[in-house]
Amino acid sequence: MKPPIPDTPLLLDAIDRRILASLQDDGRMTNVELSRRAGISAPPCLRRVRALEEAGVIRGYHADTDPQRLGWEITFFAIVGLDSQKESVLTAFEQLVGAWSEVRECHMIRGGGDFLLRLVARDTAHENQLTQKLTGLPTVSRVQTLQTIRTSRSLAGVPL
Repeated sequence: MKPPIPDTPLLLDAIDRRILASLQDDGRMTNVELSRRAGISAPPCLRRVRALEEAGVIRGYHADTDPQRLGWEITFFAIVGLDSQKESVLTAFEQLVGAWSEVRECHMIRGGGDFLLRLVARDTAHENQLTQKLTGLPTVSRVQTLQTIRTSRSLAGVPL
């Protein structure tokens, strides 16, 4: 499988979709179990997985950890507005907050702000410190924070 043109969706057949759906649900399953679920034998299944990795469809594997059990009591979102939308300012902001371990996601958005961040904090004092750190950045003109009360759904990947 040739790598796709960047940002172009890859055309996948039903077997590839079954492989991806299974790996999204459980990335630790053996290739034998994966091949059984996909309906093909193990060697071609492994070749398909490797091709999907090489094409950038599968970006990696990770453990889905429980933030609260690890001492991260608060998840909150921040809508951040910058005083300029020059590419250099946007890129500098992304690089700066990308270095903060508490920033788990950073999305450039349209409407209502320039960026949406998902952050974790150990407690409310830590959340306040992070908010002050954000509002103190020289190019930040506004910050609105939204604290998560409960998460009833959080799925990895996309519908397949």
